[in-house]
Amino acid sequence: MFVRKRRACPFCVERGARIDYKDPSKLSRYISSRGKIESRRRTSACAKHQRRLARAIKRARFLALLPYAPSHIWKTGGVGLK
Repeated sequence: MFVRKRRACPFCVERGARIDYKDPSKLSRYISSRGKIESRRRTSACAKHQRRLARAIKRARFLALLPYAPSHIWKTGGVGLK
């Protein structure tokens, strides 16, 4: 029987890594091509950091640093990489 070890949270591993809404290039890695926030399974983040990540993405969307709709992603060719 093979037991798969769960990947460590990328934010817990890198102690200096901060989740900041003002960094859209970092946050865009955690948004799907459809414009949705990726799940914990896909991001491999712990619950604490996934909540912070979702909050930061929502704040960045409100300030128009990240798109809400996938149609905007298709038109511009990417997720807000400024």
